[in-house]
Amino acid sequence: MPLIPRFLLPLLMVAALRPASGADADVRACLAIADPTARLACYDRLHGRDAVPPAAASAAAAAAPTPDPLAVPPQTSVFDDRWDLDGRRRGELFVPRPYKPVYLLPATWTDRVNRTPSSPAPDHGVPFPLDLRSVEAKYQISFKSKLWEDVLGSPGTLWAGYTQSSRWQVYSSSVSRPFRETNYEPEIMFGWPLEAQLLGWRLRQASLSLNHQSNGRSLPLSRSWNRIVGELRFERGDWTAELRPWWRLREDASDDDNPDIEDYVGRAELLLTRQWGEHVVALQLRHSLRGGDRSRGSGQLEWAFPVDGPLRGYLQWFSGYGESLIDYNLRQNKLGLGILIVGWR
Repeated sequence: MPLIPRFLLPLLMVAALRPASGADADVRACLAIADPTARLACYDRLHGRDAVPPAAASAAAAAAPTPDPLAVPPQTSVFDDRWDLDGRRRGELFVPRPYKPVYLLPATWTDRVNRTPSSPAPDHGVPFPLDLRSVEAKYQISFKSKLWEDVLGSPGTLWAGYTQSSRWQVYSSSVSRPFRETNYEPEIMFGWPLEAQLLGWRLRQASLSLNHQSNGRSLPLSRSWNRIVGELRFERGDWTAELRPWWRLREDASDDDNPDIEDYVGRAELLLTRQWGEHVVALQLRHSLRGGDRSRGSGQLEWAFPVDGPLRGYLQWFSGYGESLIDYNLRQNKLGLGILIVGWR
């Protein structure tokens, strides 16, 4: 094969780069550009290439405005999705949403079994000890739903919630494994979105609710009460705090199953949660807000931890009064282990 003379190589290269249209004037125009970057860009355009050369990209980046280091990025809230504070789920009325934790504890153990539940109300004490075991199962379901947005032209939202927790003597085969206690808690809540700072915490919502709680049983085991509950929801980094004081609605003495329940279950509650990666720890504290012999309350520590994929383990430890309505005036320690289906976030 004959070799191509070297003096012909430049001519062949120019011919190879020549546009298919034969626009020699365009080629000469590119050759006339003195700046190498601009000349290369001219050739790219001539041959249908839109890529920006690195030098040109660097020059464009240098010419772009410098971000303001003092600008505050938009904040997100862990309460946004649960309470629709950012408006992303507007219009979703009557759709069930997570509320309180949903869990299953196949086994819980208590250091005090309430075999003779009683109340100061007449005819609210059992005539003989109940056959109960110290180990039982426990589960809780809870959900809420938005009923009304922009109530009366305000930013407020009306919600309905329902929580049910059951204690099941599943290991008591001698008495046909009964459900020892189930607490039913429906409520109506009016929430108001907020954006404020208080002692380094971000205040995101205030709410007011009408709350009913009962165990649906007849005498002598009937227990129930009604409350107006206020709530403030805060967050700070991986922390959240929910403060809930309440005021009990009084009943006639003949209808009151538990006239002293506030001195045991309490008059206010504080719930703190902290997230560490895939782990969540929650501490719930209640107190009667009274002194002396009426100074009572409870604490509940909860830990959710990863097990396998979406499956999360759940540990619950309770100490104090009011683990359930039937046990409202019994002081006990209770420990349970199981799985968490829906958590706090």
